[in-house]
Amino acid sequence: MEPNSCSLAEDRGTAMATQHVASMVAVALVVGTLASVPTRVHSIGVCYGMLGNNLPSSSTVVQLYRSKGINGMRIYSPSKPALDALRNSGIRLILDTGNGDVLSQLASSPSYASSWVQTNVRPYYPAVNIKYIAVGNEVQGGGAQQSILPAIRNLNSALSSAGLGAIKASTAVRFDVVANSYPPSSGVFAQGYMVDIARYLASTGAPLLANVYPYFAYRDNPRDISLGYATFQPGTTVRDSGNGLTYTNLFDAMFDAVVAALEKAGAGGVKVVVSESGWPSAGGFGASAENARRYNQGLIDHVARGTPKRPGAVEAFIFAMFNENQKGGDETERNFGLFYPNQQPVYPIRFS
Repeated sequence: MEPNSCSLAEDRGTAMATQHVASMVAVALVVGTLASVPTRVHSIGVCYGMLGNNLPSSSTVVQLYRSKGINGMRIYSPSKPALDALRNSGIRLILDTGNGDVLSQLASSPSYASSWVQTNVRPYYPAVNIKYIAVGNEVQGGGAQQSILPAIRNLNSALSSAGLGAIKASTAVRFDVVANSYPPSSGVFAQGYMVDIARYLASTGAPLLANVYPYFAYRDNPRDISLGYATFQPGTTVRDSGNGLTYTNLFDAMFDAVVAALEKAGAGGVKVVVSESGWPSAGGFGASAENARRYNQGLIDHVARGTPKRPGAVEAFIFAMFNENQKGGDETERNFGLFYPNQQPVYPIRFS
């Protein structure tokens, strides 16, 4: 979601939700009694957005992560203060390259990719536990989307040449890269460029990074999507007639639609990492501290067990650590934080 320098994600919510919600209209939700039982989670990541003029220093932020037991972080550009603060912290990291010119130069120039690695990765790894590099975040526009795969290829070559091949390069996508997302077994990539990316990731062993937001689907169609189903509350079940699996929350349904799309692309073995998910606490329909608490706590408690299609722990990152007062777009965009800039929690939440 973090819009980086080109603010690409400000319209992500509407586009993503429209695509998913259109497929949910007229679906009958069957009321059931299957309840979710919280399960202990060993670790979950939280995205560290920096679009605020009142945020604490990066060293303070890393201390806050460690004090709360948050073992994963995502940053949206190679911030030197953040990377320095992460040294020897043990926190696993998704490091974004950024979009725009960086993406196009990575795609067109192997030497630029090598220089990027030498500047932004080699000085920090392995003291900084860089696990994935997101080559572009929610990239929109045909030309830019066609740059993703060559950029990943060049970056992988640069990492390998630098002896850093253990770091996996991928890209972070909006949910609307998936078409026909209901039922989940019908999921398929909407555009051909994603098929090529999926098959390449299968060849390198890298995951697909997916930004998954039930909030926007609920916000745009509360008539057909219940609040409880969107926020991990018991009481609603949806059966996938395509594979016989039963869904008790919208997150699982969206995640498994991505899995189905990977399978149809011939890349069924590719892992899905949820690189963003969250719920705003203020600023728009359905945005309240209690709804945000229910969703984010539900996500933390739920991901250890996985989804109907992929049982087992799901690696997930909540958006975001702080409310960011300099973000553009709807008011909700500035209210996704788990914490206020003064480090006080927006609502009670536990991470394990």
